[in-house]
Amino acid sequence: MSNINKNNSNNNIVLQKYMAMAGLGSRRKCQELISQKKVKINGHIANLGARVSVKDHVTVNNNKIFLSNNKIYIMMYKPRGYVTTVHDELERKCVLDLINNKITERVYPVGRLDKNSEGILLITNDGNFANIIMHPSNKQRLTELQ
Repeated sequence: MSNINKNNSNNNIVLQKYMAMAGLGSRRKCQELISQKKVKINGHIANLGARVSVKDHVTVNNNKIFLSNNKIYIMMYKPRGYVTTVHDELERKCVLDLINNKITERVYPVGRLDKNSEGILLITNDGNFANIIMHPSNKQRLTELQ
């Protein structure tokens, strides 16, 4: 096990979160890639639970991954007939189909609207922002922002 796996510095983040932030998919999908031994940190095969920083050289299938500092916030109108998800195993139309080919970074909807509902929906790549506005424990923080 390399030193990176043992380091719990506050400047380091869990590998699957780092990978998800780089746009490789959900944390669960990133965990699968790590379990399949497709991920390396500084040339060493990564383990689940490894922690990394922006100084580390992280590769997936020998391709270096990078974090983007570019935060994206999209407010869009969701029409009826679209599901509020990134991918749908039933091959229904997804809200991200509406912005497909316009955004190259991994973004995802914040919150949910039913397939037959319509209305304003937020889409972002900023997980901290999404957590703040969705998590019930942040109700007081949101009230203070008004």
